[in-house]
Amino acid sequence: MNISEQEFKFMAEDITSDLIRLLMDRDCLTLGKAVEKVNDSNIYKTLLHPASELYLQSSGYVYSLLEKELKTI
Repeated sequence: MNISEQEFKFMAEDITSDLIRLLMDRDCLTLGKAVEKVNDSNIYKTLLHPASELYLQSSGYVYSLLEKELKTI
């Protein structure tokens, strides 16, 4: 899929903000702790690489991957 750098950044940032919100809502984390968990995750690192195409997935799907990762840590 050919998208611009700006479009990619927007999509990745949108999913990232959804992940943070979901962690706050579902796990009752503070904003700071939710941001820390997302930023420290391998899922987030993967999301930042356009070749992974993870940015094309739904926030719910990416959150499920994040949940699995966080349970194994």
